[in-house]
Order: sequence, then C-alpha cells, then structure tokens
Amino acid sequence: MFFAVLSLACWAGSLAVIVTWLAGRIGRAQWAGQLLADLGGAALWLGALVAVVCTCGSLYYSEIAGYTPCDLCWFQRICMYPLSVILLIAAFRRDRGIWRYVVGQVAVGIAIAGYHTQLQAFPTQRSFCPTAVPCTIRYVWEFGFVSLPFMALSGFVFILLMIGVAARSDRAIA
Repeated sequence: MFFAVLSLACWAGSLAVIVTWLAGRIGRAQWAGQLLADLGGAALWLGALVAVVCTCGSLYYSEIAGYTPCDLCWFQRICMYPLSVILLIAAFRRDRGIWRYVVGQVAVGIAIAGYHTQLQAFPTQRSFCPTAVPCTIRYVWEFGFVSLPFMALSGFVFILLMIGVAARSDRAIA
C-alpha cells in the first residue's frame, strides 16, 4: 500500500508539472514560468529520490517480500537501477545537461513499463515471457489498478519530467 500511494503521488506531481507547463505555454502565465524555474533547482534531486525509492522498492518486493521478478520486471530494473546512481551524481554536480545521457534510458523504461502495465491490467492476453514467472502475475493490485509495473511507469514518467524541468531551467540560466 505504501509504494502504491507513492506512485499515485508521482502521478499527481507529474500532472501538476504538465498543467503548470501548459499554463505557461498556452496562457502565458508568469507564475507558471517562475514555478518551473524554482522547481528546476530541485528537479534533479527529486528525480534521484524517485529513482532511489523505485530501486529500493523493487529490491524490497523481490528480496524481502519474496516476489520473483518476470522478464519485463528485469528489463525495467535494468533501466531504473542505474538512474538512481546517475541522477544522484548529476544532482550533486548540478549537471542539468544530464538529460542528453539518460532520456533514452528513461524512454525505454517508460515503453517497457507501459506495455507491462497494460499486460497486467488485461491478463488474458498472450504473454511472451518464457520464464517460470509469467508477466501477467499480479503480486500487487492496489486500488483496482496499481500494479508493480504501474509503479515503475509512474517513477519513469516523473523522472522524465524532472529531467525536462532541470534541462529547461538550465537553458533559462544560460
């Protein structure tokens, strides 16, 4: 339940960033640009925090709760785990140009997590997972829609937006 609520908080934060950005673009609201500029200073730290929590959460589910990851879960981990280190280093160095190096990795994570999320939402589909653990097994199904891949998807989307906010604030400074 704890991680499910955190994933919903990521979606709420993502929605708030998108609405703020749209308000600045469409409505030319001065407050929106200022809010995004202010968020830019903390964006890499927030992205790193989400990556670390996602990494710790996946380790909790596999190592403590005993859930065996399927192939798609492993691919999502391959995309997420390095982000926790890379984004922490970027936050310490205030390297807002990090988007050049990680946006592809995050996009691949979003694609895999998105596919896996819909696969678990509609488990009657045929899955290509050849392992003993099918990709359609729902170890977590909170609120009738929050699954482990949904949590990963929320983390990847939030990280992508934070990288974008940091890059935008870098252009505003330059």
